[in-house]
Amino acid sequence: MRTYQQKTEDATHDWYIIDAAGQRLGTLAVRIAQALSGKKKPTWTPHTDAGDHVVVINAEKIELGGRKWDQKVYHRHSGFPGGLHTQTAKEIHEKHPTRLVEMAVRGMLPTNKMRDVQLTRLRVYEGTEHPHAGQTPKTLA
Repeated sequence: MRTYQQKTEDATHDWYIIDAAGQRLGTLAVRIAQALSGKKKPTWTPHTDAGDHVVVINAEKIELGGRKWDQKVYHRHSGFPGGLHTQTAKEIHEKHPTRLVEMAVRGMLPTNKMRDVQLTRLRVYEGTEHPHAGQTPKTLA
């Protein structure tokens, strides 16, 4: 028996849709990251791009547990002295409802060359409307 190593050109990229209404951010991000990386596929190989496309709808209706809306803090730095910007999850959610999901999924993916490629297949929308109905996405269980 020879070990099967999937090539990137042999991979099929399916389309999945997830309704984020009423779901916890961390649990949702884990499921999305597994679908983007293709970890649940039987042909998964670490060095190939075999993940699927994921469409997330109702991103403004996600849930955070406890008092995380006020206590969870995100930092970014401009690179200049005094350039540290700090925002709570509530502030980010009010300005950009989709950004919390994108940042959580980015944190769940491994930090290698594949991460940016996998993140291009993530589409997050605030409401239920999305322009990817032509791809006939399946619901991700």
